[in-house]
Amino acid sequence: METIDLRAARRLALARAGLLKPQWTGMPQRAAGHTRRARNAALKIIRRFGYLQLDTVSVAGARSHAIVLLSRLDGFDPALAENLLQPGEPLFEYWGHEASWLPMDLYPAFAFRREEFQTHPWWGDLIGQYPQIAANLRRRIREEGPLRSLDMDGAGGKGWWNLKITKQVATALWSAGELAIRTRRNFQRYYDLAERVIPDNWRNQDTAPDAALGQLLLQALQGHGWAATGTLTQTWRLRNRAAQIKAALQRLVDQSKIVPCGLVDTNGRKQPGWIRPGDLELAARLRRVRPRPDTGVLLSPFDPVLWDRPRVRRLFGFDQVLEIFKPAAQRKYGYYCLPVLAGDRLVARVDLKADTKAGTLKVLARHDEPAPTAGTGRAQIHQAVQTALQRYAAALGLRPTTAV
Repeated sequence: METIDLRAARRLALARAGLLKPQWTGMPQRAAGHTRRARNAALKIIRRFGYLQLDTVSVAGARSHAIVLLSRLDGFDPALAENLLQPGEPLFEYWGHEASWLPMDLYPAFAFRREEFQTHPWWGDLIGQYPQIAANLRRRIREEGPLRSLDMDGAGGKGWWNLKITKQVATALWSAGELAIRTRRNFQRYYDLAERVIPDNWRNQDTAPDAALGQLLLQALQGHGWAATGTLTQTWRLRNRAAQIKAALQRLVDQSKIVPCGLVDTNGRKQPGWIRPGDLELAARLRRVRPRPDTGVLLSPFDPVLWDRPRVRRLFGFDQVLEIFKPAAQRKYGYYCLPVLAGDRLVARVDLKADTKAGTLKVLARHDEPAPTAGTGRAQIHQAVQTALQRYAAALGLRPTTAV
């Protein structure tokens, strides 16, 4: 078994995530305006991970999917992130990591999920329970064109678990592959017939489940660099198929696309995992590079680098927490904290609130890590935080202020 140490794995993770210099990432670093070039840069980042997770929270001035792109593309307009999904663009919306925008060429690989979701995973057989509502939705969309939930019949409800039945049925039809999301406006989905959204060449070539698992596991590893099996499976929320995943990983080894690789911690303990051969070579080169510790950038709490919290703790020594659902009195850091990346370390986190009327980005709270990292003093951490805040605020057209 090959091995990799924490420093190399950490830097490789950042390189594959597009968070180091372009010479190491192979990714664009700047994308200004609403140009085709800016769109292509965003699509290239999505292609690297295989997904861009969507989230509704915009308290920090931009939603998570925009923040992920802002952290990687200097000059990127966050408004562009809201309308990447358009007819003709090589993206579709579906259940990837969570609800995500995914490269269109992955559509056949999710045939197994569309089949499983004929019965909705949360609500059961809604389509079977409400056949008249489902038939009415199909008819209206066919005759009237794309529909928002606001355009649908039914009494409203409060909260995700008490949605009006019509919207639930629309979501079930989308999950089952009958409907697709044509676009979003003001973050609202526009449901359309799948055959009017997904090109025939992708819609008519379902990938067999075993082949799809291999494709998705390899795609996940492309975005992570080194990863344990659990990280790869959770990238796509693959559950209850341990034997199939084990077999898929072995096929990838037999095809020389991945190799077993243990992550060796500072105590010499080894965690089994996987890596692509080319990334093993890249990690060895990155280990000798010294990233600048004072160059800071804010990361979304849902960034692909951050959602696997045990992995973040292992690679960065950073306790990534999300406190949105906690009562205010129980929060340690704040409602929507964005970690600050400086060099190859996570050095602080800031809780932000945008006030567009006042033109300000309020820093409600700031928490530095308890001790300076090796070679990084408090002054450098402070500079990294200020650089990160200034860069992010400028992208939003706001000025950072400290809340009283």
